[in-house]
Amino acid sequence: MPASPRLPRRPRPPRPIDRLRALLTLDGPHRGRRLLTLAAAIAVPAMAAPGEWGAFDDAGSPAAARVMPFETPGESFPGSAFFYLMDVPAAPSDDLALTDDLPPPLDTGAHSDADEPLAGAPARAFTAIGSGLDKARALQCMTLALYYEAANEPTEGQRAVAQVILNRVAHPSYPNSVCGVVFQGSERRTGCQFSFTCDGSLARVPSRTTWARARSVAAASLAGYVYRPIGLATHYHATYVLPYWASSLQNVGTIGLHTFYKWRGLAGRSEAFAARYRGGEPMAAPHPRSEALTPDSAPDPVLLAQAYEAAKRKAAAQSAAYVPPPPPAYSAAVQARGGDAAFKAENLPQTSGIKAEYANSGRWIGHPSKAPAM
Repeated sequence: MPASPRLPRRPRPPRPIDRLRALLTLDGPHRGRRLLTLAAAIAVPAMAAPGEWGAFDDAGSPAAARVMPFETPGESFPGSAFFYLMDVPAAPSDDLALTDDLPPPLDTGAHSDADEPLAGAPARAFTAIGSGLDKARALQCMTLALYYEAANEPTEGQRAVAQVILNRVAHPSYPNSVCGVVFQGSERRTGCQFSFTCDGSLARVPSRTTWARARSVAAASLAGYVYRPIGLATHYHATYVLPYWASSLQNVGTIGLHTFYKWRGLAGRSEAFAARYRGGEPMAAPHPRSEALTPDSAPDPVLLAQAYEAAKRKAAAQSAAYVPPPPPAYSAAVQARGGDAAFKAENLPQTSGIKAEYANSGRWIGHPSKAPAM
């Protein structure tokens, strides 16, 4: 058989020592530049502190790697990694904090809806009932209010405006519908409850993107979302104006360009927000203009609070002064059977349907001393 042709041998890559020799013996115009590069490569590690080199050696050694608690056999369980990660060291004491050179933490103003409300107890979640038309109208009215009142506000600002509207729906001093609250007083040329309903703002065509954001916030509020930070606030105004009633109400905080208020006294307590939503939404549009305006078409917040407290005190006084009517006059036969006590239904027979042998089942748990003998 003919011999196979011999393949050429691949050249061996130069060793580092060979490269160094070639660099030192190289002649030509670039010899000085290459020597300068070599000197820099040698000098850079030499400028590092010896302790820094030791840190690299310790980090790379197997002895420096520590086993996490949840990686130890016998101490691992489902979720143990999260359990051990929650076990963070305690914060330094005040004395140590004074000697700390770190800058103070950045106050971003961020908060969670789970924080304590600024205005006391949070509102009750809204329950949307009624027909499909009621729900569609409520969503349209809420979106209109959020867009024209707070289109340029952050999402938190729109949520706060939505909560004010729902707080009014739940208060007996205001209409018991979303559209009724939003368009209250819209028949006026000025002085309506929400300015966009009577100042011509509705003539502006909404931006699609901004409208979609307002609609999303409106849908969440009508689905039961409660914006806790403003609590039971029922009023707000822009920060660049100061209405006369601001000093009569309790300020609960500012979000964006709106500052929010709640009523003081009985009108602002949680038990006052007890009106149940029943649907029956009116049209999602302003009321026709009217020259003959009633005083309650744009109610004054101070007068509303006074009227509510007066009605509350009157009802409490009537309840305290109530005297039940005397029992009727019964015949002698009825009097013989017990008279009025026979009609008070105080000794009704057992109608629970529980068998007699099971009537006392479980009673000994609440009263161990009365447990049956075994």
